[in-house]
Amino acid sequence: MAHFSPDDEVMLQEMLRQLFQSVKEKITGAPSLECAEEILLHLEETDENFHNYEFVKYLRQYICNTLGSMIEEEMEKSTSEQNRSEETGYDTVVQNVTKRTQESKEYKEMMHSLKNIMTVVVESLMNRFEEDELRVQEKQKKTPKEKSNSYCTDNSSDSDSSFNQSYKFCQGKLQLILDQLDPGQPKEVRYEALQTLCSAPPSDVLNCENWTTLCEKLTVSLTDPDPVFSDRILKFYAQTFTLSPLHMTKEIYTSLAKHLELYFLSRENHIPTLLTGIDITNPNVTRLLKKVRLLNEYQKEVPSFWIRHPEKYMEEIVESTLSLLSVKHNQSHLVSQKILDPIYFLALVDAKAVWFKKWMHAYYSRTILLRLLEKKYKSLITAAVQQCVHYFELCENMRANEMLRHSKHCGEKQKNFYYTGPELQYLYFIHSLCLLGRLLIYTHGRKLFPIKLKNRKGSISLIDLLVLFAQLIYYSPSCPKMASSAHSENYSPASMISEILRILCDQKECAVECLYNNTLLEALLQPIENLVKGTEAASNCSETALIHIADILTRIASVEEGLILLLYGENMNSSEEENPTGAHIIAQFSKKLLEEDIPMFSGSEMLPMVTGAFMLVCRQIYGTCEGLQMLIPYSLHESIAKAWKKASLLSERIPTPVEGSDSVSSISQQSQNSMAWEENLLDDLLNFAATPKGLLLLQRTGAINECVTLMFNQYAKKLQINRHEKFGYGVVVTQVAATAAGAIALQTSGFINALITELWTNLECGRDDVRVTQPRSTPVDPIDRSCQKSFLALVAVLSSPAVYELVSNQELPNKAEYSLREVPTSITDIIDRLIILNSEAKIHSLFNYEQSHIFGLRLLNVICCSLDTLLLLEAQYQVSEMLLTAQEENILETSENCRDFIIDGLSVERNHILVRIHLIGGPLERILPPRTLEQGYDPYPWPIFSSYPLPNCYLPEVTRHPDSKQDNDLCKLLPCFDSSDKQMDWIENCRRQYSKIMKTKPDIISGTALAELLEKYVFHLSETSSECYFPSVEYSASDANVKNESLSSVQQLGIKMTVRYGKFLHLLKDGAENHLSLVLKHCERFLKLQHAPGNFSLICLQASYPGHDWFVSSLFMLMLGDKERTLQFLQRFARLLVSAFLWLPRLHISRHLPIDTTESGIHPIYFCSTHYVEMLLKAELPLVFSAFHMSGFAPSQICLQWITQCFWNYLDWSEICHYIATCVFLGPDYQVYICIAIFKHLQQEILQHTQAQDLQVFLKEEALRGFRLSDYFEYMGSLEQNYRPVLLRDMWNIKVHST
Repeated sequence: MAHFSPDDEVMLQEMLRQLFQSVKEKITGAPSLECAEEILLHLEETDENFHNYEFVKYLRQYICNTLGSMIEEEMEKSTSEQNRSEETGYDTVVQNVTKRTQESKEYKEMMHSLKNIMTVVVESLMNRFEEDELRVQEKQKKTPKEKSNSYCTDNSSDSDSSFNQSYKFCQGKLQLILDQLDPGQPKEVRYEALQTLCSAPPSDVLNCENWTTLCEKLTVSLTDPDPVFSDRILKFYAQTFTLSPLHMTKEIYTSLAKHLELYFLSRENHIPTLLTGIDITNPNVTRLLKKVRLLNEYQKEVPSFWIRHPEKYMEEIVESTLSLLSVKHNQSHLVSQKILDPIYFLALVDAKAVWFKKWMHAYYSRTILLRLLEKKYKSLITAAVQQCVHYFELCENMRANEMLRHSKHCGEKQKNFYYTGPELQYLYFIHSLCLLGRLLIYTHGRKLFPIKLKNRKGSISLIDLLVLFAQLIYYSPSCPKMASSAHSENYSPASMISEILRILCDQKECAVECLYNNTLLEALLQPIENLVKGTEAASNCSETALIHIADILTRIASVEEGLILLLYGENMNSSEEENPTGAHIIAQFSKKLLEEDIPMFSGSEMLPMVTGAFMLVCRQIYGTCEGLQMLIPYSLHESIAKAWKKASLLSERIPTPVEGSDSVSSISQQSQNSMAWEENLLDDLLNFAATPKGLLLLQRTGAINECVTLMFNQYAKKLQINRHEKFGYGVVVTQVAATAAGAIALQTSGFINALITELWTNLECGRDDVRVTQPRSTPVDPIDRSCQKSFLALVAVLSSPAVYELVSNQELPNKAEYSLREVPTSITDIIDRLIILNSEAKIHSLFNYEQSHIFGLRLLNVICCSLDTLLLLEAQYQVSEMLLTAQEENILETSENCRDFIIDGLSVERNHILVRIHLIGGPLERILPPRTLEQGYDPYPWPIFSSYPLPNCYLPEVTRHPDSKQDNDLCKLLPCFDSSDKQMDWIENCRRQYSKIMKTKPDIISGTALAELLEKYVFHLSETSSECYFPSVEYSASDANVKNESLSSVQQLGIKMTVRYGKFLHLLKDGAENHLSLVLKHCERFLKLQHAPGNFSLICLQASYPGHDWFVSSLFMLMLGDKERTLQFLQRFARLLVSAFLWLPRLHISRHLPIDTTESGIHPIYFCSTHYVEMLLKAELPLVFSAFHMSGFAPSQICLQWITQCFWNYLDWSEICHYIATCVFLGPDYQVYICIAIFKHLQQEILQHTQAQDLQVFLKEEALRGFRLSDYFEYMGSLEQNYRPVLLRDMWNIKVHST
């Protein structure tokens, strides 16, 4: 644009004029010139028509013509440079080009030229503007001035001014207005001055030098008796608050606050008293309320922007507010004659103290507010506490029906033009309540306590205030119904206090300091205790108050510190009989509610709501191991089950609604309420399944199928168990699946079917409702991310008891043809379609054959880590034969004498599984090939095979330890058994010697010496009546008697596996297989003598022990294959308590257990040992416990697997021997301590695999590398000191029904 013609100038002027006309409203509304500049600078962000303006188009074209070619060249250069440097990113290119362009000569010349052009255009526009202005003034001189008697109209607005008004309003004009606003001036003059002031742009008014004087004049004018005049000033204040910056509105606010403060202090003003109340139709009261409301509206808005301004501005606003609210009149002797203070009027317009809530929200303002309250205005807090105390005293002294008159705002809003004294006191109380509640949330707010009150001995501490709140929940009147309408606010003290306490519960620091103490807990529980005891004081307690209290107790119980308080109190050593803890009181009350044993609530419609609320508290307690232990004596599971059965019967009697009948709606509502109550009770029962022992109690009720069905329905709807459950259903499902009855319940409910369907959808089908815009990506991981969740769920569900119950005696379909639309529905279907692919029909039925088969092989690898599951699958489906055949089919014949295996994902997976299922041993006793390929020439150096025996590279060399019997230290232990000391002395002596050697020389406790030690120790114990737990059983069968008896195919395979392991360790010789077979047959006959009679529904209870006897196999190896020594040891060992926990078949269908425990199919290992593992894990290793919950996996399931197979494949043989010996010598409770020690050893790896979301797989597949029992003996000793009395007491009680 070297040539700039007059036509171009005119065109640009029009473009600029169009731009300014379009943004006129935005600019005129700006409070200052700087703000107007900011609006123009950010116009592109705020104006959607920005790019349509002609001036913008002109600039774009101008830049394109001038710099376009240069920009294109720079783009090409930057792109080529970027490709060479292998950097990526479009943003980088743009930044480089922009920088070079701005530094170029062409850019600088263009800016200089453009500036010159725009200077000419703007000067021309300004000249034309001055000419237009003179023309307008001449016209005004000729036109008579129109006078208006109207000083202001309701439609007036600061937006009525034009863009040019800012040039008209000058200093002289403002001075004239100041003079005209003088109270001595006539009314019309003052009105006209105010009219002019209101129509002027606020930015010009506030930027004038006389603004401070004007502000003082306006403050004085607020006292004008003319209501219209004062209203106009308030409207000007409101406009100023809306449009002006903080440093200006601050002066307006402080002047208004000061005016109100002087108004209340002046004796000339007629301020209402408590006796007269407030009539808001009174003009004086109306004006006063308008001022207070304007003040309050600004209080609620100012926190949103005061952080952008200096702290002194905010401090002045806060201090002027507190100064106003601290105004107190001389108190009369009679409360009714008291003159109302400003706080009453503020409470009237903002009952819930929203202003205080907003001021306390941000640290920036909270710091100043709390500092001022502490140093100068603590009287405000004192007055608020005093008001709460006064209201409580009023509640105590008046009957409930009288108190209802003082809570008109409870649950509903109604139009009211007159507020009585009691109503004003009530509003002030509500305001004080909200203010104190917000204060307690913050640490420095709590430091303002204690508070000293007048006419009261002592001070009100923080705990005293919270106790007062708790008492107010019970004593204050409340709404007749719990639910209030959604559109109305609830001003019930009980609901508001409950909300305050809920907020405190949700913040750990607050809860610990405020709520977790005996004093407050006793205040919350006192009325409940009265109801349990049936005292007269109980009649003051309403159902609504109880529901509020239950909600608070639920939140307390859902946090570890709060649960400990409820279980043990602050003094954990106090006697429960003398001072029962909160958990006992809650359990007693809940039991009475369930049994409808509280006369006060007889026939109450709200009884189910109260019962449900307190059962939610109980859930938080009995959902933990330690809580369940404390609540077992109350048999809540039985009470809940009875209530559920009663509710089910009642719901069946509800008549079917008849169309056209008037009672249809009421019957429908009744039916819905009944169904909801049934579901709540089932949900309460379901939560017992959160712990192993709780699951036993649930199965005893006979409602497990209904509970699991409810869980599945909630799972299908994506609902949580309750609002305090953090990690969904994973742990409950894992606990349920660890038992045979639980597995059947999962199957009948449809849970397993849904799980398999979801898996198949992700694995084979893909989602039908997703529009396919591009081909599905090929999975890189062995298990695709979309299938990972289903994989982990199946791993959790397929525990050994579950697999046996769901798969035992089930044949595979092995169809000749499979439809592509045929979806598996059961575990056997999954085995048939994904694992045992032994036909072309199965392979062709899969869309993603390799991915799906790898999924099945990975699943097989995990579930076969349970040796009982492995033996079952091998016995029924010959899994290893199938895998070997598949490997054989994967051979490529390169020549007549050369055959190579094809190495692919499937052959590598099969190779790993074949080695895993054939070799038995701990981490140092077998070598498992990896399932990944290596980089380099030979990606898989491990030999693949298609027949047994295994290649030698998978068998590490195991050297047999020399016989350690002659070791001097060990010899010291042997004479202990020959001494004639007192029984307890020699037992303790043996324990001490064993512990000493385990700590110093653990390796010598092995071999024949260990076998001899065990024999002698068990012999002495079995001869001591006090040490014998089970009665002696006469057994005289010979080998000839049992020789012809048959063992199950699982036992037979287990014998082969044991002998193979024993020979590998050089412990067994040829012929050991027959000897072990005879030992197992003798054991089976011996244990059948103690079986309980009856017909049992579970498959696992319909014959002998369903798995292999791993303890007897371990003992047989320990005795070096000596059949006679093994049988003699077992007959004596069977009398001891420890046999119930080491020898699992010992209590299979045993008459020594309660019949309902036997029918459940749950072994004491599960409901006793693993139950305490979880309890101790939570106390000793909270991070590990949380990791399990986050993973949706229960520690009990993996512990059950470890213990069931006597740690085979998880520990080396020497450690297995130490495990057995430690439990025999030191007691069965050491089984629990050993599991805790293992988790302590694995803590870091557990946390890492929790983050990787494969904890279940890691724990089941991986051996316990690096774990040595001797390393944790000191730690286990400390666990014994802390927990032995509780554990041994429970272990001794396994024969008792109550458990």
